[in-house]
Amino acid sequence: MSFQEAKAKYAEFGVDVEEALKRVANIPVSLHCWQGDDVIGFDSTGALDGGIQTTGNYPGKATTPDELKADLDFVFSLIPGKKRVNLHASYAVSDAKHDRDAIEPEDFDYWVSWAKEHGYGLDFNPTFFSHAKVKDGLTLSSPDEETRAYWVRHAKQCRKIAEYFGKELGTTCLHNIWIPDGYKNNPADRLAPRARLKKSLDEIFEVEYDRKYVVDSLESKVFGIGLESYTVGSAEFYMNYAMANGKCCLLDNGHFHPTENASDKISSLLLFCPYVALHVTKPVRWDSDHVVLLDDELKEIAKEIVRDGQESRVLIGLDYFDASINRISAWVTGARNMQKALLMALLTPWDELKKAQNDNDFTYVMQITEELKTAPFGEIWDEYLKRQNVPSTEWIKKVKQYETDVLLKR
Repeated sequence: MSFQEAKAKYAEFGVDVEEALKRVANIPVSLHCWQGDDVIGFDSTGALDGGIQTTGNYPGKATTPDELKADLDFVFSLIPGKKRVNLHASYAVSDAKHDRDAIEPEDFDYWVSWAKEHGYGLDFNPTFFSHAKVKDGLTLSSPDEETRAYWVRHAKQCRKIAEYFGKELGTTCLHNIWIPDGYKNNPADRLAPRARLKKSLDEIFEVEYDRKYVVDSLESKVFGIGLESYTVGSAEFYMNYAMANGKCCLLDNGHFHPTENASDKISSLLLFCPYVALHVTKPVRWDSDHVVLLDDELKEIAKEIVRDGQESRVLIGLDYFDASINRISAWVTGARNMQKALLMALLTPWDELKKAQNDNDFTYVMQITEELKTAPFGEIWDEYLKRQNVPSTEWIKKVKQYETDVLLKR
């Protein structure tokens, strides 16, 4: 079937394919830098901690800033759409070697110059793990005042850096706080750690930044390795804090109970928050950060973003790290699947389906949504790739060649 024939088939459902292709090309997806080097960064040589674990030892991991940047450049040549890069504070590139509580915007000029050259946006995360100042698994909720104050300073500096990104690149930077704080065993006191976390956040957000440059988000988690019994930054804590203080909640769809769907939370948050942020992953029984696949939950996430025209308010980032397979392939597969899900959602006659729902015609809703499952999506996807100057299935051969020419020589 040709693209024109596929386009005509979708037209039978009342879908404007050209409009869908135009919209999907302008939805930015933020690619996480840490897939390329197994979340190691450039300010530490120690093992990961804070409930984070990477498994596997596939050859070719990036070990220098130039290697990581080259890998990202190659990945971006293989994925369509509007592009952003999500950095952690541990990826500073500077001769100054500032400790984390003293990092400065200029420590990230390496990344800003690169982003400017290619027209990428940058997002930013303080790094509250894999550091000697993480005391007894705690950072912003630590009862040790020196430890707590250190990490407050770190977050304050990171917000300055996020503002710098926003101003330099002319696009809003998402600044996201996630901390590993929690306990392996049942705590004797659940309230005090959360009170200390609230105090820390109040101090971090004392300075107001223009949302034109910075959007602050808070990321919850159910548990982490070694932190199974109690997480200080729970979903309830952060949602309440965000609502009370005009901040944004970040939903990582691996950070909830396996029977929960993060997609169902998006519409509720959009009614109360100016923005909703996402870290899209593929959880397998827990927050295992597998490569994003084109599964039902990913499709539901995409539907929630596009069917009410919320692309500008839902900030999409990817978050997974698999060291058991080719890291470039992992990046490309997840990013392309996110784009596929968005395009699929856009190739749906939502206005017609919403009217049927309001008329209680769920027979029609089921009929159309089921018929669309076998609509000729592949032809539309291939046309999108063609217009974006991105390879179709031959990207797999390109990755294999890059592995031979670059990765295996590291």
